[in-house]
Amino acid sequence: MKLPPLILGTLIKRYKRFLADIELADGSVVTAHCPNSGSMLGCNLPGLPVYLSESPNPNRKLPYTWELVQVDGFWVGLNTMLPNRLAEEAILDGTIVELQGYERLRREVPYGSERSRIDILLEGEQGRCYVEVKNVTLVEGGLALFPDAVTERGQKHLRELMAVIRNGDRGVILFTVQRGDGAAVAPADAIDPVYGRLLREAVANGVEALAYRARVEPEAIRLTGRLAVRL
Repeated sequence: MKLPPLILGTLIKRYKRFLADIELADGSVVTAHCPNSGSMLGCNLPGLPVYLSESPNPNRKLPYTWELVQVDGFWVGLNTMLPNRLAEEAILDGTIVELQGYERLRREVPYGSERSRIDILLEGEQGRCYVEVKNVTLVEGGLALFPDAVTERGQKHLRELMAVIRNGDRGVILFTVQRGDGAAVAPADAIDPVYGRLLREAVANGVEALAYRARVEPEAIRLTGRLAVRL
């Protein structure tokens, strides 16, 4: 997936979850939209290099969006609007081999008893496959960890995937790791132990846990290869 032309800057601070002050190369300071509601642990330190996109919409209140940050020499994709598109692209081009063989792909399809929307629904002669996509940006000790903050929404998604399995369909949670330095994916038990417990329960009950690493560059981001999920 190609990115628009990006603007290099330096992070001053991230605050109120969705705002970040960035110093540009010419010394000017802009406030950018931060498209990530998580804690962004390890990715929000002042002084880190960042890349911004600029919207052509003259009526937009914040024309800049914070897209990438460099941590330990690796570019990290922060925009949580991208993983579903990355997953769709990787399914359609055959990169995610475990999700091949379906005739139809739809996104944001209503499902479940709590009126949720599944990120990706695959359908075909072999049945239906519900795919929930998660964005991973936290790496500690070589492990990519999810979540980076307590996520009741993520817990709900695991329960709904277990219900999908009980109904006879296929349920998959797909971790997209938008950085290159995680050797495997694991639940962040120290941050959200309930999520870790539910993930293990879901896998024990037939939910498939897949993880794919993204190659993140200022020009483009794409999923490239599978990572192990350590439970």
